[in-house]
Amino acid sequence: MNPLTCFSIKLTDAQARLVERQLREGGFASQSTPHARFAGRKEGLTVVFYESGKLVVQGQATRDFVQFFLEPEVLGEARLGYEEQLNPRAFEPHMGVDESGKGDYFGPLVVSAVFATAEAIRAFRETGVRDSKNVSSDARALELDRVVRKTSGCTAVTVPIGPAAYNRLHAKMRTVNQVLGWGHARALENALERVDPKGSGTVCVRAISDQFGKKETVLRALLARGKRLELEQRPRAEEDLVVAAASLVARAEFLLALRRMARRWQVEFPKGASERVVAAGREFVRKHGAEKLGEVAKLHFRTTAEVTAPT
Repeated sequence: MNPLTCFSIKLTDAQARLVERQLREGGFASQSTPHARFAGRKEGLTVVFYESGKLVVQGQATRDFVQFFLEPEVLGEARLGYEEQLNPRAFEPHMGVDESGKGDYFGPLVVSAVFATAEAIRAFRETGVRDSKNVSSDARALELDRVVRKTSGCTAVTVPIGPAAYNRLHAKMRTVNQVLGWGHARALENALERVDPKGSGTVCVRAISDQFGKKETVLRALLARGKRLELEQRPRAEEDLVVAAASLVARAEFLLALRRMARRWQVEFPKGASERVVAAGREFVRKHGAEKLGEVAKLHFRTTAEVTAPT
């Protein structure tokens, strides 16, 4: 039996209350986790229930927790080992697309496309691949990116749109969704060139991405090869393991880009669009001038007005 170190599933509120009571009564130490409704840890096991309704179980004791508590007392059915039978299409070879940096003032917008065979998808399940938003640290996101890239049967590509290029595209296309559509299309095309260089159209026939704007935005930007794909956009697409893998690859590239920017400009660039970001932007302007801001930041954010306002 293969070791299982990660398991995730959607729960109802009633089911979540049963898990929370188990953590409280079962000797779990409470812990703070971003975007979590509750979380607990004990030796060999971490259990986190996110605001999205997803439960994530991690650690060497994952299999025991799922088989001896979660399945009989919460789910009322055996799920572990039956994921493929319950949702066979999720284990068919396909591509997942996701992005990172869309909501971050500093740094690039990175779009990643990952193609995975059935064997690779099974490996993702066993090695704990999950949506990057459910990864608590940058170090862990970078580690899981390496796991994804090393998985046999997986092909990962990124399309990093640096701040200067992003600002040019946004000025031309006028909306973030148009820029996203262009980036998703380029990532899909680049991945298809890698996995199906002869253009047979049989290696990968389906791609999944999160829902943003209208699907036609991506379809219009695709070239002839990409237009043959069955493109599925859906809410919470990161629940698909291949999309989750793409989210990790995109996040890792975004984090590494921020580090490279910090070394080049000698300014630390926080993530997001908080007061810390405004302070970093003002420091950058003092050091390098407002005319250089477009080389590190997405200028259409309202943050730009705060950064450049007289103090």
